[in-house]
Amino acid sequence: KEMDIEHPAAKMLVEVAKTQEDEVGDGTTTAVIIAGELLKKSESLLDSDIHPTIIAMGFRKAAEKAQEILDSISIDSVDEETLVKVAMTAMTGKGTEKAREPLAKLIVDAVLKIKDEDGTVDVDQIKIEKKDGAVVEDSSLVDGVIIDKERVHPGMPSELVDAKIALINSPLEVKETEVDAEIRITDPTQMQAFIEQEENMVKEMVNKIADSGANVLFAQKGIDDLAQHYLSKAGIMAVRRVKKSDIEKLARATGATIISNLEDLAPEDLGNAGLVTEKKISGEEMIFVEECKEAKAVTLLVRGSTKHVVDEIVRAIDDAIGVVAATVEDDQVVAGGGAPEIAMAKKLKDYAESISGREQLAVMAFAESLEIVPKTLAENAGLDSIDSLVDLRASHEDSYYMGLNVFTGKVMDMKEAGVIEPKRVKKQAIQSASEAAEMILRIDDVIASSGSGEPDMGGMDPSAMGGMPPMM
Repeated sequence: KEMDIEHPAAKMLVEVAKTQEDEVGDGTTTAVIIAGELLKKSESLLDSDIHPTIIAMGFRKAAEKAQEILDSISIDSVDEETLVKVAMTAMTGKGTEKAREPLAKLIVDAVLKIKDEDGTVDVDQIKIEKKDGAVVEDSSLVDGVIIDKERVHPGMPSELVDAKIALINSPLEVKETEVDAEIRITDPTQMQAFIEQEENMVKEMVNKIADSGANVLFAQKGIDDLAQHYLSKAGIMAVRRVKKSDIEKLARATGATIISNLEDLAPEDLGNAGLVTEKKISGEEMIFVEECKEAKAVTLLVRGSTKHVVDEIVRAIDDAIGVVAATVEDDQVVAGGGAPEIAMAKKLKDYAESISGREQLAVMAFAESLEIVPKTLAENAGLDSIDSLVDLRASHEDSYYMGLNVFTGKVMDMKEAGVIEPKRVKKQAIQSASEAAEMILRIDDVIASSGSGEPDMGGMDPSAMGGMPPMM
C-alpha cells in the first residue's frame, strides 16, 4: 500500500497482491513470490530461444492443470475446530503469534454470527475497534456495535437495559428555510414568539421520538443544544454525528429501520438491544450496543500495549477474517506448510511429460516455480531450503499432506498438525501469478530493453544504420 512504484512490470505485481488481498484477504506473499519465480524461470527459457507466446501457452496449461490438482487434494466439509485452525495458520508469522488462539476463536465466532442464510459472509459487517493500553488477550467480541462516540449530554442515562433504538439520518435542529428568505421583526413580542416557535419545533421533534417508545437515539447529523436538553429530560440517551457505515451496522445488529424524516418514526421502526452502555476504554468514552439477539453485525474490540502493536494485530486479524470467511463460503481447505505446492509441482512434472514440443519446458518451469513457496518457508525459518525441499519431495510419495513444520524444521503431516489454509487462497494466488507472468511475457522486448544504456544516437534507431556506408 505504501510503495510508490514507477516500473510498469512492478506495478503489475503490486496489482497481484492487491487482487489477492481483495478477493481472499490473505496469501499476498504467496501470490507475489510465485509470480516472481515464474518470471525468473521464463527468463532462462527466453535465453534458450523459446518464444514468449509458447511460454505463455505452457503457463496457461500448467495453471489450469494446477487448479485441477488442487481440487483433487483439497479436504471437504469444514467444522468449527477446522475454522479455528485456519485462522491460527493465517496469523502465524505475524505480530499476533502469542495470542493467536484466543483471537482465532473470537474471529470464528464473529464470522459464524454474520453468516447469511445462503451461506455467504459479508466481512464488512465485522467492525474492528482498536484501543491500546491493555494486553492482546483482553480483546473481546461484542454481539452488536461499538460506537467511538460519547452521549451528547451529561444528564442523559449512561446505561440502559432492554434498549429501544431509533436511527435517524436527519438533523435534530431548527430547519433553515429552503429559499433565501428574510424575516423582519418589528416588535419585541414578535421576537419572543419567534424564539418560542423555534423551541416548540425542537420540542415536537423530541416528543415524536419519546412517543415512539425509543430510549436510545443515534443521529447521523447534528443535535442542537436545545434538543439535547429536551432529550436528557425525556431520559433518552443520544449520540450525534455517527458515521453512515456505523448507522448501517446498527440497523443490521438491532433490526432498526433508518429514518430520514422524523414524522415517519413509528414503534415498529425501532431496534432492540439487551444493553446500551457508555464505557471508558483507555481514557476515551465509547458507546457499547450489545446483547443483540439476532445480531447480523458484530464488533471486535482489539486491545494491545501500544498503538503500533494494535495496528499490527488488526492487520493479522483482517487476514484471518478473510480466510475464515472464504473457508465458510467454499467449505474446502488444503494442508499448509508448503504441502499443496509440492503436490502440485510433483503432478505437474508428470503431466509435462505427456506434452510434446517446447510447451513441455514451460510446464516444467511452472512446476518448479511452485516449489518457491516451501523453499521460502524454509529460508524464513532459518533452515536449509535445499535439504527441506528434498525431504518434502520424498515424503510426498506417501501423503499429499506432508509439509514443513517451521518451528521444528521437520517434515510432518500438516492435516494432523492443524496447519490448514483455505483452498481459495491457493487457487487465487496461482491464477493471479500466472496471469501477471503471461501479461509481462507478452510485452514486446523493445520496451523491455529501452533502458539498456546504449549511446544516444540523436533520436536515430541504431539498428536503422545497418545499411549506411562506413564514414571516412
